[in-house]
Amino acid sequence: MTGDLRVHRAQDGQNLVGLDEKDYAFSAGQVVISDDAGVESIGGIMGGLSTGCTDETTDVFLEAAFWDHIQIAYTGRALKINSDARYRNERGIDPAYNRQALDDATAMILDLCGGEPSEAVLAGEAPKVSRSYKLDAARVVSLVGMEISESEQRQTLTALGFKLEGNMAAVPSWRPDVQGEADLVEEVARVASLTKLEGKPLARTQPGVPKPILSPMQKREGIARRTAAALGYNECVTYSFIDQQAAALFGGGDETTMVANPISSEMSHMRPNLLPGLLRAAARNQARGFADMALFELGAAFHGGEPAEQHQQLAGILVGRTGPKDVHATSRPVDLFDAKADAEALMTAMGAPAKMQILRGGEGWWHPGRHGRLCLGPKKVMGVFGEVHPKVLHALDVKGPVVAFTLYPEDIPMPRNTKAARAALHLRDLQAVERDFAFVVDVSVEALTLTNAAAGADKALIEDVRVFDEFVGGSLGEGKKSIAVTVRLQPSEKTLTDEDIEAVSSKIVQKVVKATGGELRG
Repeated sequence: MTGDLRVHRAQDGQNLVGLDEKDYAFSAGQVVISDDAGVESIGGIMGGLSTGCTDETTDVFLEAAFWDHIQIAYTGRALKINSDARYRNERGIDPAYNRQALDDATAMILDLCGGEPSEAVLAGEAPKVSRSYKLDAARVVSLVGMEISESEQRQTLTALGFKLEGNMAAVPSWRPDVQGEADLVEEVARVASLTKLEGKPLARTQPGVPKPILSPMQKREGIARRTAAALGYNECVTYSFIDQQAAALFGGGDETTMVANPISSEMSHMRPNLLPGLLRAAARNQARGFADMALFELGAAFHGGEPAEQHQQLAGILVGRTGPKDVHATSRPVDLFDAKADAEALMTAMGAPAKMQILRGGEGWWHPGRHGRLCLGPKKVMGVFGEVHPKVLHALDVKGPVVAFTLYPEDIPMPRNTKAARAALHLRDLQAVERDFAFVVDVSVEALTLTNAAAGADKALIEDVRVFDEFVGGSLGEGKKSIAVTVRLQPSEKTLTDEDIEAVSSKIVQKVVKATGGELRG
């Protein structure tokens, strides 16, 4: 040691070879001890090799210091040093024993090695750590659930070194971990042993069957999960964080949903949709030889960085074929009608109205000509189904075909009738009549437009309109197609006569021609 010692914060560029013979470079702010020759030890963590003891050492400098445990942790983690000194100082030592520890260590050296001590030098003052907390005997029951008498609690704390004066417990200086009244309860409970805890049911506030605690939306989500599982889907629980590339494919990936401190580069953004996580799961399964799968997830998607900028989604994907090869059954690639059927089944289970419109205009991650939006009017979108766009599958390394759906449970109207009983069953004893119509229209005309027009011809009499055939080109000419529908007429007051059927048929033809600009096929 050269000259006097001083404790100070290191500057960038300073370094030291420690007792473990490793070279440590310091950053500004780390605490070190230096003499006139430079840094000789890392405060509270490790000494330097040049000032360490050897077999020839005759003069020893003995130090007993109290360090800030936060600073010790900061320096130790930055330098990646795990020493016994760091372990002890990081967790806090007894400042009241420091001076006595110096005298005890000196006496031990004199007994074992001999020698002559110098005068002790005291720098600074020991920090004041005296504190007291109120001992509330009843809190053991409320916090832990154990019945321990107050006298036993006081005996336990006294044996642990606490000084009790009335209902106040003074904390001993060697217990820096005790920082409140709850810590007193913990000391009593751990000595009494938590193994004595007995499980007891919660007391009921009133007799009888308790009231339901699930909200209508929670019930809807539970129904959706059970229905999806019954349809053959396996539930996934994926991370809410996805990579920027996948987020950008589904309308996200901007700065508003970026995670400030992501755990990996593949989890840098909050997911704007549940489909990326499901498609990533499908890709991992395909890489392991599982080609056919049905996956779904119910969870939150994020359209902004604020707490309220999130919404619930129910998403599902069908990948590969409808089933394995079988001599007794057919196997085919999944198509959008599989996704449509499952989406409609889930919508019905969640209480969606029976009359839903299927419109185009989905987001860019859907195949432009093979998808549909489930709507109540053009602005009320309750879900989307269809094929996933090939560019999305290529970017996420998923082998097609892949069809999917994304439903929005929060946007499905709640039923007005909340009673458990079903409505009365009304059966009609009059025979229904079905008539087929085929119309030649432009290829740009949607079947939905045609069926809505036909159904509106007589809403009281027409029960159902269903497309059963479509023919494009051929003798119809360029740019034309034929759509054939079956119209079911269900009378409620009298049996339909030929004149009644002809009148309704004329109205249907007029409505469809007016709505589509087509004509009845001869």
